[in-house]
Amino acid sequence: MITFRDKTYRCTSEIILGLVSGKWKIAILNHLAKGPVRFNQLQRLLPDATQRMLTMQLKMLESDGLIIRKVYPVSPPKVEYGLSELGEQLAPMLTMLCDFGATYIENYSDEVSHTDPKHTLGDASKKLRGT
Repeated sequence: MITFRDKTYRCTSEIILGLVSGKWKIAILNHLAKGPVRFNQLQRLLPDATQRMLTMQLKMLESDGLIIRKVYPVSPPKVEYGLSELGEQLAPMLTMLCDFGATYIENYSDEVSHTDPKHTLGDASKKLRGT
């Protein structure tokens, strides 16, 4: 058993799952893996995410040390989000999850009813679309 932040876990993977669980966290991290992004860009990349939910997920990712919020001293204010060093270490694992998701879907292709390319991520989406 591992005690971390006043919670007890059976395995360190439970801690990581807690860090990335959330409707938009993996999608946010995947977009930031390509480079720094401004808030409005993220909103356009994730059109189904509300502004409130996106803000909450970004704050959680920042407080967990996976992303960095950089504020530029200009008017109007400019804020960019990017991966921290820890977030950079996590990025290849997220790509592997996306790739596994594509492989999983291919194995159960008769059960796929709809694939919307704007909601797929990374290399896995390219495999699904055959590009």
